[in-house]
Amino acid sequence: MKKPGKLKWGGKSMLAFCLALFLLPAGSAFAAVNKPFPQHTTYTAGTIKPNHVTQTAMDNAVKTKWDAWKAAYLKPAGTGKYYVKYNSAGETVSEAHGYGMLFTVLMAGYDGSAQTYFNGLYNYYTAHPSSINPYLMAWKQNSSFQNIEGEDSAADGDMDIAYSLLLAHKQWGSTGTVNYLQAATNIINAIMNSDINQTQWTIRLGDWASSGTYNTATRTSDFLLNHLKGFKAAMGDARWQNVIDKTYSIIGSLYSGYSSTTGLLPDFSVYSGGVYKPAAANFLEDANDGHYNYNACRTPWRIATDYLITGDNRALAQLTQLNSWIKTKTGSAPANIVDGYKLNGTTFGSYNSGAFYAPFGVSAMISPSNQSWLNALWTHTAGSGAEDYYEDSIKLFSMLVMSGNWWAY
Repeated sequence: MKKPGKLKWGGKSMLAFCLALFLLPAGSAFAAVNKPFPQHTTYTAGTIKPNHVTQTAMDNAVKTKWDAWKAAYLKPAGTGKYYVKYNSAGETVSEAHGYGMLFTVLMAGYDGSAQTYFNGLYNYYTAHPSSINPYLMAWKQNSSFQNIEGEDSAADGDMDIAYSLLLAHKQWGSTGTVNYLQAATNIINAIMNSDINQTQWTIRLGDWASSGTYNTATRTSDFLLNHLKGFKAAMGDARWQNVIDKTYSIIGSLYSGYSSTTGLLPDFSVYSGGVYKPAAANFLEDANDGHYNYNACRTPWRIATDYLITGDNRALAQLTQLNSWIKTKTGSAPANIVDGYKLNGTTFGSYNSGAFYAPFGVSAMISPSNQSWLNALWTHTAGSGAEDYYEDSIKLFSMLVMSGNWWAY
């Protein structure tokens, strides 16, 4: 950590400092920000960022998207709590909550209220425990903040919340109102105990999925490899390496067995006949459970991020084929990306969704051969208008990574 510069107590500097204090919202935490936005992380050698706009322009575009996201979706939930408004009915889900916690810790430094928001989101999480494991989060609440549709967890929400707490420990330290490191320890161990199948070393759909077919099924958008490596580093628990290795193994087997010409992954994968394969229609959500749909659309962002941060190249062949296929499929025009493909590349979607096009910007970063494609995806994403919570969240995450502002535990 760099040492802070000396404060000058006089004239305009003193006035600006006092004014900043006065303008902080009630309850704002005034803690040192160790990794303020923007961070400009150095990614793996040989990877790229957009090069047709300046770094400042990219940073400003992220700020603009964050300001819009915060205004639309980050809402108070009673004294000392915040939640993420996930739909027009005012409901929320733990996935959205994890997104909000990650955004607030990453935007600290630019947003002077980030720690206040983060602590309020943390308080909401602790107020809505899963009935199966109290350190995990009940996955859905209504507009009255009552748990609905089962008081159990969803693995991706749990993992994003856990990882955000590790980042909060790096960002603000753990000696304040919330002991972030202890909170992270509690939820990471709970994920291992309840969200991980410790026979297959796979990521379950949630803490409820502990029997039958669901016990061995997994959701490809839960392949949060960089999170898993953070959990291993923080806990010193070698079992996380088993999960990392198995996750990369599943990516490889799905790619080689079912999408060798596209690199696409299915929303859900099931264990059958000793191998992992795409789920059948209506396995959990709808007829497209075995296709590249509204869950798997996140995989180019989630999987490529680990390569950018750690250089782990075990999914590089799949990501390379994915980039090649989507460029050819769309004529290198981001506006031609649609919301739904079968694993063989057949189109069934029709809408140019930000949840689909923005993640391809992250996967494009793996090679200089994708430079013009990456530039086009950046421009399309940064210039896009508001959609819904899901699309707007994924666009913001993708822009954080594309601009070099994602950092790891």
